[in-house]
Amino acid sequence: MDGADEFMKYRSPLVSRYASKEMAYNFSDRKKFTTWRKLWIYLAKAEKSLGLPITEAQIQEMESHQKDIDFAMAAEEERKLRHDVMAHVHTFAHCCPTAAPIIHLGATSCYVGDNTDLIVLRDGFDILLPKLARVIDRLANFAETYADLPTLGFTHYQPAQLTTVGKRACLWLQDLTMDIRNLQRARDDLRFRGVKGTTGTQASFLQLFQGDHEKVEELDRLVTEMASFQKSYLVTGQTYSRKVDVDCLSSLASLGATVHKICTDIRLLANLKEIEEPFEKDQIGSSAMPYKRNPMRSERCCSLARHLVALIADPLQTASVQWLERTLDDSANRRISLAESFLTADIILSTLQNISEGLVVYPKVIERHIRQELPFMATENIIMAVVKAGGNRQDCHEKIRVLSQEAAAVVKQEGGDNDLLARVQKDPYFAPILGQLDAILEPKTFIGRAPQQVARFLSEEVRPLLEPYRSKMDVKIELEL
Repeated sequence: MDGADEFMKYRSPLVSRYASKEMAYNFSDRKKFTTWRKLWIYLAKAEKSLGLPITEAQIQEMESHQKDIDFAMAAEEERKLRHDVMAHVHTFAHCCPTAAPIIHLGATSCYVGDNTDLIVLRDGFDILLPKLARVIDRLANFAETYADLPTLGFTHYQPAQLTTVGKRACLWLQDLTMDIRNLQRARDDLRFRGVKGTTGTQASFLQLFQGDHEKVEELDRLVTEMASFQKSYLVTGQTYSRKVDVDCLSSLASLGATVHKICTDIRLLANLKEIEEPFEKDQIGSSAMPYKRNPMRSERCCSLARHLVALIADPLQTASVQWLERTLDDSANRRISLAESFLTADIILSTLQNISEGLVVYPKVIERHIRQELPFMATENIIMAVVKAGGNRQDCHEKIRVLSQEAAAVVKQEGGDNDLLARVQKDPYFAPILGQLDAILEPKTFIGRAPQQVARFLSEEVRPLLEPYRSKMDVKIELEL
């Protein structure tokens, strides 16, 4: 096909614009169909080792043609047969005439279809987990750097008690550590479908081995081991339970929710000019407003995270409508939902790593915002200082209330700065504590145990989780788009 013809049909932006090469390959036809051939080779080897009349020459012939797939022939066969697995059986048999009689012996379509899906899911998690670990590592470094930098907290997106920039990052990390545990558990819980036959009873294999149950069980064990799985599912219908897909995609959807929250926070903080994501030297924020620095990476993460969260509906509905031993209405849906979930998760993790490696903090802006709000927050401390100096609590409360309302009117009605502190300094009533005001208004006295919480959280809960991924930590992400 002419390269220009590619632009005459729809191409998924998940692959054409965003996804990593390794994840795009993981869901490619090449990976899928070479894995089918591997599985047919595993089956033949195991059947031969257990006494079926299969020759070493037949296995060597299959192995020599494992990768040279004639995709055009397979497509033509599928047009004729309306069956993708048999199309590839015929295509494989065409280049392996000696092995042709024993390819797919005793198996059903789901032997290659479902087992390949399980391999691809496992390999997909193996791509995602180091990426998630790197995001956690970068944000942990960020949290450690800014563990004691005071910043306004927000509840209801209204100014609240102070926290620190690092402590806020730990809220993000808390969710991400849950996600890495969820992904690892989902990956480790995967089993192989193995060799189970058309309705999961292994009847065809029992017939091949003339009623020898031990050989059928050994066949299942051997093929499972060749595919590098520890266990196979002991019971299946024609397919492995579609609840497995629910389990896998639930962990990814939950990750999507986490990333959306993190990137929404970054977008809100960018609006306040307290934090910015990386911005390239030649990057354009707006075609009409040249001064703009839009948080486009965070916006991309939010956009794709919504898609990732929405995709969980597919496996939930598919699992719920599988009749008896199986129905084929799972197939077309799974071709889309499984691949898109992993591709989308891959993209948002790569983008979030890029963001977290280049987050820019503006301490002076943060300090200005604190100065605008801190006088109001410090009123209780001022009252306590006056009482300690011999004043009356109720009298002081009334003085502060009146001055606070006057200062609030300046801020809200006149658009001025918060001048409560200046009003306190001018009022003779507060003369006994004027020398204490700087100490009372020191922002670090309002952050509680935030720095200590950051240190303990990182050392006890975050860093240990990253140990299995230490060898993969040095990969940096440069976004092409």
